[in-house]
Amino acid sequence: MSDEKNRATAAALLPLVGGAANVTSVTHCMTRLRLGVADRSLVQDAALKALPAVLGVVEDDTYQIVLGPGTVARVTPEFAALVDAGQDAPPAPDDPPATADRTGPALSTPSTAEDLAAQGAALKARRKARNATPVKLFLRRIADVFVPLIPALIGCGVIAGLNGLLTNFGLLPALVPALAAIASGFMSLIAVFVGHNTAKEFGGTPVLGGAVAAIIVYAGVAQVSAFGQQLSPGQGGVLGALGAALLAVQVEKACRRYVPEALDVLVTPTVTVLVSGLVTLFGLMFLAGEVSAAIGTCANWLLAHGGAAAGFLLGGLFLPLVMLGLHQALIPIHTTLIEQQGYTVLLPVLAMAGAGQVGAALAVYVRLPGNRSIRATVRSALPAGFLGVGEPLIYGVSLPLGRPFVTACVGGAFGGGFVGLFNQLGTTAGSTAIGPSGWALFPLLKGNQPLGATLAVYALGLLVGYAAGFLATYFFGFGKQALTELNAATDPVATGATGG
Repeated sequence: MSDEKNRATAAALLPLVGGAANVTSVTHCMTRLRLGVADRSLVQDAALKALPAVLGVVEDDTYQIVLGPGTVARVTPEFAALVDAGQDAPPAPDDPPATADRTGPALSTPSTAEDLAAQGAALKARRKARNATPVKLFLRRIADVFVPLIPALIGCGVIAGLNGLLTNFGLLPALVPALAAIASGFMSLIAVFVGHNTAKEFGGTPVLGGAVAAIIVYAGVAQVSAFGQQLSPGQGGVLGALGAALLAVQVEKACRRYVPEALDVLVTPTVTVLVSGLVTLFGLMFLAGEVSAAIGTCANWLLAHGGAAAGFLLGGLFLPLVMLGLHQALIPIHTTLIEQQGYTVLLPVLAMAGAGQVGAALAVYVRLPGNRSIRATVRSALPAGFLGVGEPLIYGVSLPLGRPFVTACVGGAFGGGFVGLFNQLGTTAGSTAIGPSGWALFPLLKGNQPLGATLAVYALGLLVGYAAGFLATYFFGFGKQALTELNAATDPVATGATGG
């Protein structure tokens, strides 16, 4: 997408979210533009979904517009510049159905793209309310610590994969050490970044969180003993950094309450780093190291011994975990595995859930030849689905329809079972980074066998997920009455809907 298109997309988005005055914060993750909005009623959901660049919208603690990988990183600065300048784009044409679509009630038998959007919005609202528990909100904040690190993980992961190819083929031997340094530099200091982001997320001073976490990777810790064992640099990894920074935030807040203002600038940072550092050295590093080692052992044992059964359960249950908000807990686990082993064996299995969604959507398209509106939604959402961006298919198609969401999970289960089976047979498929899924995961694949074997296992797993999701949805995704009603629905106006 050119700079002009990026600016045009940002300009088109701004008035549909209520203008610059309604935007309180602007950030982005791998695929979504995440906005804080002052007045939710000013946001025009249907008009946003109708924009060609928008793959869908998700309402959570922030209002999230799905633009896709790559695009979102280019559109966000343009959007932020418009917000900062207070330059609203020309107002969009009035769209009365947009308001009705946004607030419409969930329908028992959605028959058009508009009905699906309304029911999807109602389901998202109920999910958001259900997930607003202290534990899930805490997990979400933990996830927000790691999300900003994903671009670096991806970049370093791709470079590591390229370096592996050069090494295997004996090409450019003088360049290999340089690429190894580039790929490994970030991972060697990832604990510092985790500490910085943790303190920032939980209300502390970011640099103090980074300073305490830096103790974990300092080479001199090898001279320190705890619990009768000599520590090693990096012991405890990202989990130790997370715990150390959380402790630093609490110590800092306590100091702010009790230390006189005249001494605060000197005493607070000193006490924060000293107390948190001592606890990290003589407690957290050892404990977090044991937990990290247990995570790696359990993940490897699960797929090595559970094989197809473990993969079947992981692939089939991942989307329900997402709906419950519990998938956030997996992000530190993935990062720990990447730090320990160079790749996470769990992500390729979990990615099969997206393959099941794609297969289910294809079956919905085939089974509803008379419903142009829903078919248009499927067509617009499928490219993103193949690239691992599942929200448009989940909230725009399968979840509002009910049964297709379940049959999509069945497809994910079979795809996960396939990858898990090969793991048990000795061919491990892992990912060197988190974030991408679907076809976008191919450049990040790594395993214990030659790259060709790893790629083949993942590709065949996707095909199994597509096929199982398609067949399960085709034969069991619709009741006779629902199929008749959906195919009888005609909505010429909605044929251009892009759904989300």
